[in-house]
Amino acid sequence: MRYIFKSTFLIFIISNLFSQSDKKSLVPGSNRSEGDGPYKRMVIRGATLINGTGSPPIGPVDIVIQDNRITDVRSVGYPGVPINEDRRPKKGDYEINASGHYVMPGFVDLHAHAGSPQKAPETDYVYKLWLAHGVTTVRGVGLGPLEFSLTEKVRSAKNEITAPRIWAYQRPGQGKDWKGGAIRDPQNARRWVRYAASKGVDGVKLVSYDPDIMGALIDEAIKQKLGTTAHLGQMGVARMNTVDAARLGLGTQTHFYGLFESMYEENDIQPYPVNMNYNNEQDRFSQVAHQWKLVKPNGKKWESLKKELIALDLTMDPTMNIYAAGRNVMYARNADWHEKYTLPSLWDFYTPNRKAHGSYWFDWTTHDEITWKKFYQVWMQFLNEYKNAGGRVTTGSDSGFIYKLFGFAYIEELELLQEAGFHPLEVIRAATLHGAETLHKPLGTKPDFGIVAPGYLADLIIISENPLSNFKVLYGTGAIRVNQNNEPKRVGGIKYTIKDGIVYDAKKLLKDVEDMVNKAKKEDGELKKY
Repeated sequence: MRYIFKSTFLIFIISNLFSQSDKKSLVPGSNRSEGDGPYKRMVIRGATLINGTGSPPIGPVDIVIQDNRITDVRSVGYPGVPINEDRRPKKGDYEINASGHYVMPGFVDLHAHAGSPQKAPETDYVYKLWLAHGVTTVRGVGLGPLEFSLTEKVRSAKNEITAPRIWAYQRPGQGKDWKGGAIRDPQNARRWVRYAASKGVDGVKLVSYDPDIMGALIDEAIKQKLGTTAHLGQMGVARMNTVDAARLGLGTQTHFYGLFESMYEENDIQPYPVNMNYNNEQDRFSQVAHQWKLVKPNGKKWESLKKELIALDLTMDPTMNIYAAGRNVMYARNADWHEKYTLPSLWDFYTPNRKAHGSYWFDWTTHDEITWKKFYQVWMQFLNEYKNAGGRVTTGSDSGFIYKLFGFAYIEELELLQEAGFHPLEVIRAATLHGAETLHKPLGTKPDFGIVAPGYLADLIIISENPLSNFKVLYGTGAIRVNQNNEPKRVGGIKYTIKDGIVYDAKKLLKDVEDMVNKAKKEDGELKKY
């Protein structure tokens, strides 16, 4: 009996040493074995097209793809009548019958991280969740460490891995061979930006630096044709809010930090409770929502800020989904997809814990949720008005925290934009064309993805349901609909995601993720409910 106990204990120790959550670094994407193509000539036939520009759907259309480029988008008839075969493009080497289906551009996620050794160490898990939800381009902020991000960017560009296209934005000071140390003065800030540009990064992920350092980072990034995006966190926002950063030339504001602080009516800094402690995660995430009371919608400061930010061409990438659990934590915790697609290690990270970032549900109350709901009402109003006045609003997810799962959370972002007042066509434009424009703007180049048109990269989504009618059909778990037999059935889920002309079976990618989760559960145990 003692021998059996010792052997069992030894097996337990060894299994834990090699479990999902104990890997020491991110595992790069494995060599690609999924996807068919690209083909010399592929034709998608009979689809209804949502092209990403804001134009209404049109169909039936045939779409011709040669290698990884769209070469023809042809209207071939009218709804409800037979298609005139004489109008159709010639036969392809590979064809997809998309009759009764919708085609859209691939989605662009402008706030992406590829997991972490603690939460989701195997990037195949993250990449496949993204692709299964139609995400064909991500802006890593950062995807991972600088060297990791750049290597994965190249491998994805060559389609050596099953992954979206990667744009690498990195934090100042990163780089194994960077010899300049921490970024504490403007001169060193400029040196790092030049170093990062020489390495091949696409942009810089900023926080609320001191004004002189922030100015140097942004100015040098513009000179090097690098993009900039900033999380203007609470510890520095009193000296660097959204309008401060935009006046320095910031390209994108991510989240909401700094926006409300730019238009307080009767304060210059947020009037925190005297016992506020930023290192208490519940203080950090509960108090920030009280800002809804500090601004005046459509007041003089509100309107002036909106006008100035649009004139400065600031892109807003709100990532509303990542904070949405603050409005209803039970909904976020019990979402349909966790049991099948959330890793035990990621679930453990979500669990309320005073030492885990974003796991701040120590004593979350109805009062907290009402405050967040009111905050969202004001935030959404500004975003919708910003869009209506000509400002660019995009889509990002920031998944891996606060019960938000890669891919699934991105679709929630689309729903939240619709809740904010965006028409579904405006939501799709935000998720496609506007994301592509944001990435290309620092380069001064025209986007080559983001819409479905001749000359653009073949990044597409094919789905059997109309997403404009219900964005829930884009979730990997689909939407519930009662059929003619009065039975609830799941419908939807993306059928194919096409990236660079390579056709991925989205449901097969989700099955791969499910298998990864089942394997992890054998090693780490089931999701621990509480």
